[in-house]
Amino acid sequence: MKQVALVVGASGITGSNLAHELIEQGWLTYGLARNPNQTIANLQPVAADLLDPDSMQAALATIDPTHVFFTSWMRNATEAENIRVNGAMVRNLLDALAPKKSVQHVALVTGLKHYLGPFDAYAKEGFLPLTPVREEHPRLEIENFYYAQEDEVYAAAARDGFTWSIHRPHTVIGKAVGNMMNLGSTLAAYATICQASGRPFRWPGSKAQWEGLSDVTDARVLAKHLVWAATTEAAHNEAFNVANGDVFRWSWLWKQLADWFGLEAVGFDGTIHPLEEQIAGDGPLWQEIASRYGLAESNLNRVASAWHTDLDLGRPIEVMTDMSKSRKLGFSVYQRTDESFFDLFEQMQADRLIPAHKTVIAE
Repeated sequence: MKQVALVVGASGITGSNLAHELIEQGWLTYGLARNPNQTIANLQPVAADLLDPDSMQAALATIDPTHVFFTSWMRNATEAENIRVNGAMVRNLLDALAPKKSVQHVALVTGLKHYLGPFDAYAKEGFLPLTPVREEHPRLEIENFYYAQEDEVYAAAARDGFTWSIHRPHTVIGKAVGNMMNLGSTLAAYATICQASGRPFRWPGSKAQWEGLSDVTDARVLAKHLVWAATTEAAHNEAFNVANGDVFRWSWLWKQLADWFGLEAVGFDGTIHPLEEQIAGDGPLWQEIASRYGLAESNLNRVASAWHTDLDLGRPIEVMTDMSKSRKLGFSVYQRTDESFFDLFEQMQADRLIPAHKTVIAE
């Protein structure tokens, strides 16, 4: 029987890369979003509002997926609202699919806030885990919308009889426009602003992140991991960390990124310099850069998500993920992290999201 994938959140970093991977492997692939991605060849767009059950029923009336990949979330003002809204999104989708009895597997993408705490208490004293983080670590004694999403998957699986997998990437590096958590694109935009303004490429984060070990997750690795878990029986009904497979220190990587853009790298100087503050007034400058170099996106806020980059780079502890569970079960994909960033920068240049010149002319 042909494998039919429904990718929920196909316009985001994870969902778009997953759609490419599934289509390349020969899956019939549907991409669900409020504003579906129309740029991926052979992706079947599905427009629906996950918070509107009637919208879900209508949009999925003629679609019978065998595999569901849930990569979407919505940010709200409080964690209580995050729980209510994001839990409802998962529940509404799986309720709409339940009568079809077509679903064999559901994969849910969450992340390391499973271990570090939600936005309201992110990486704060009292919520700091042992590192590397491992899948067997217990849930924190605090509300977390990732837990609510998981519980909705578990409940629907018990009701409908499908298998599941939970995927917990570290910071995801990949291309997306308008994404709320996009460290790679944020640093590319910041570097471009530094080029245009003559500023140094200043480290914005904490001493712990500057000096400590870290890892990240290439969106292409995550896509392969999602398909692997969905199609590997030994990986069913399990939660997994997923990262590139190498570790690095930002004190090393920061200079590699600066060199790629032809910039002076400035490291940790004893003070955190949040990116959100550094680029707060740079919207007009970005518009000038976009006009001068013919960029496809003149709104800085659709390229950069400084608030989330500040969360990641400002953490008071080093953070890395243990991948031994996936490795033991046969997942062997590996990706060098510096090349994850360089590949992204080259893709952003090709798509006219940053200038095609490595050295932008400063005013």
